[in-house]
Amino acid sequence: MCNILQVSSSGFYKWLNRPQSNRDKKTAELSVLIRQEYENSHQTYGSPRITQVLNMKHKKVSRSYVARLMKKMNLKSKVRRKYKITTDSNHTYQTADNLLQRNFSANGLSQKWVSDITYIKTGCGWMYFTAVIDLADRKVIGWSFSNDMTAANTTVRALNAAIRNRGVKKGLIFHSDRGVQYACDEFKMLLNETGIKQSMSRKGNCWDNAVAESFFKTLKAEFVYHRKFENREAAKIEIFRYIEGFYHPKRIHSSIGYRTPNEMELLHQQNEKLVA
Repeated sequence: MCNILQVSSSGFYKWLNRPQSNRDKKTAELSVLIRQEYENSHQTYGSPRITQVLNMKHKKVSRSYVARLMKKMNLKSKVRRKYKITTDSNHTYQTADNLLQRNFSANGLSQKWVSDITYIKTGCGWMYFTAVIDLADRKVIGWSFSNDMTAANTTVRALNAAIRNRGVKKGLIFHSDRGVQYACDEFKMLLNETGIKQSMSRKGNCWDNAVAESFFKTLKAEFVYHRKFENREAAKIEIFRYIEGFYHPKRIHSSIGYRTPNEMELLHQQNEKLVA
């Protein structure tokens, strides 16, 4: 090999046995930490989130350096895919005004909730998943799985779960798209009974409900698209585990200061006690 490369054998062995530099050691140690955080996130974190996690653990490093090392190690966040729109706004029910106006921040729990419906493919057919999210901590506070798209089995069931889990405060806004499951009399009756104000996106404008749509996009790109669910029951169990085992306690969100939903919920609860 030395003859082919035209180098001396003594020079080769000298290079081979030279001690590792401090820079090389730090790079090797950082590469291990990057891969560890990448695997902890189920291979979903890119360089921005991994950088944030490392900085929070007192490993000061720049995003560009993390990106270079990830590229060298061929570590990429799972590819996101497009998903089918399930909204059916072709109905005669009266729609609500857009009270949210794309203001997706909230300084307290149960001030603003958003909701949406998506579909999950299983070996026994489609399953529909309805989620209700609190904008204060980005936590999924209520959801429902159903085999059909009726309001009773989707939006009504999910909202009832959210009410049981978190409670209703005066002035609470519930925002969604203009789908028939949110516009129908059955759902509006539940809102009126609990004193919740209804808000709806403008027609054909997905950005008005960006947080709910983003959650489903994350759920599918990070989890659903990488699983094959044998049946609906298996899908329910696995999605529950993803939400309660990873999304809520471990997945950090840039919109809430790179905290997890559980951490943000605890912070709001502590603030409420101080105010009280």
